[in-house]
Amino acid sequence: MKQKLLLISLVLFTAILFTNCQKDDAIDLAGITLSKTSTNLKPEISETLTVTFFPEDATNKEVVWTSTKPEVATVDNKGKITAVGVGNATISVTSVQSATLKASCDVTVSWATLSNISGDVSGVWEKNATVNVSGHIKVPVGQTLTIEEGVQVVFDDNGVGASHTRIEFMVAGKIYCKGTKTNPVLFSVAASKRIPANTFGGLWGGIVATKDCSEMLFDNVIMEYTGGDVVADSPSALAGIYTAGGDIVPDITTNNPQGKYVVTNCIFRNGRSDALYFIGGQGIIANNIFIANGQTGGEAINLKAGCKVDAAFNLIFSPNTNGLKLSSSGQDDAAGRTQALIRAFNNTIINSGWRRNGVKGGSAYIEKGALVSVFNNLMVNCKFMAMTPKFDKPAPTDGADNKSVIDYNFYASGSQQSTLAQDNPATMTSYMGYVSTQANYWHDGRNGTPKVDEHSPVSASAGDNAKDPKFVNYGFNTVELNSYTFDTNWNFHVQSASPVLTGAYASFSGAYAPYFATAGLTVNGVEYKTPAPAARFGAFGTN
Repeated sequence: MKQKLLLISLVLFTAILFTNCQKDDAIDLAGITLSKTSTNLKPEISETLTVTFFPEDATNKEVVWTSTKPEVATVDNKGKITAVGVGNATISVTSVQSATLKASCDVTVSWATLSNISGDVSGVWEKNATVNVSGHIKVPVGQTLTIEEGVQVVFDDNGVGASHTRIEFMVAGKIYCKGTKTNPVLFSVAASKRIPANTFGGLWGGIVATKDCSEMLFDNVIMEYTGGDVVADSPSALAGIYTAGGDIVPDITTNNPQGKYVVTNCIFRNGRSDALYFIGGQGIIANNIFIANGQTGGEAINLKAGCKVDAAFNLIFSPNTNGLKLSSSGQDDAAGRTQALIRAFNNTIINSGWRRNGVKGGSAYIEKGALVSVFNNLMVNCKFMAMTPKFDKPAPTDGADNKSVIDYNFYASGSQQSTLAQDNPATMTSYMGYVSTQANYWHDGRNGTPKVDEHSPVSASAGDNAKDPKFVNYGFNTVELNSYTFDTNWNFHVQSASPVLTGAYASFSGAYAPYFATAGLTVNGVEYKTPAPAARFGAFGTN
């Protein structure tokens, strides 16, 4: 028994002696530092921090990483920081041996901000950057500007110089705006100025392409509060494109008959002038939304000589004068500005023409030598049907080319009455405009020329239920005719019983074929094609 106790005591003594020797050999950690004490990152970007231990040969180097705000920046067990969202966070590393031994790095997550931008611009404006423009800007000849998704271009509404000339964006090179549905590019003014009182304030001058601009892309872009007055020192006046004292700058202007221009999935709203004013170029204008374009005049889409354009599947709400103005005005074959060639189909145009005094406004206006195909469009509560003045005298100074096809369009009239003093009688409805007798209508085939809208369904009365488009959500009989306030809850798809789903043109060849559906337009190395026509009226079918 004594021998066993002696053996146990010897084992315990040996273990204690060994442990004490180990403690004597251990090297304690005295401190730690990080490779950075602060860093700035853009969302979705990562960076790895490294730890330095003091002394370097410390026995226990085990640490724990933490983030004060994982929704801003996360960190893994190897010190890799990943920026998640805009804001500030602190990344800490703490010794397992002692909680008092720690180091930290302050992380700021933000997108780039470019300030006081003026003069020549090119290169790339990176994703989600804020670009504050303080003066006129221009993409020079031979240069390219690419604007990535989420970029906000904010124009100083104070203007330039003592005259406070509205800032204009001139493009002599190429511009590619590449937003996404969930993260569009925005051209606007300061957030505090985006108010109803400035709907037609014309706070900046719009984008003006010169004759040297060969390509432009606007994909998922929002453009608003344009329409600055052209004055003597406006770049567009100095370039001879617009006239000082007489013009207001549209959202986008083109001026090169050889140019290629694609405008798709965009929103153009709250501008004093036209949204799109093309005075030259091959173009696709598709799947856009136009809201409140023009204060005392102006169209959503205004196309002139030198254009070969498809305009399709656009939603146009409350343009001052027309949803579509199609004209070969300015035609000069010798100079390369040839006849305007336009195919416009499956557009939905609502409340058009009521804010224009007189009988010029309506749904579509086709004039001065333009050769067009206007079909399968849905016109709802517009002031007039398609107008074709002097259709019997086709010429760049008179009527449209009478080989044009303007037919199979649906004209629906709600029961609303105009409340504007300019409309006499005061009980004027869309239906009254549709059936009015006037020189601008060419529905009877006068002088042997083809009829316009010969096969187009037209409401038989104001509030004609049979011609109610049956939108999923829109007040066909309630939204005021001159209203330009857009409700984002509206849904312009139609119910399954909608009359717009039947009776449209269905054979899409010849004059009914888009120009760029088969062989599209290549812009920035990407081929864009016009969507094929649909055998229904308007831009939207059922959900």
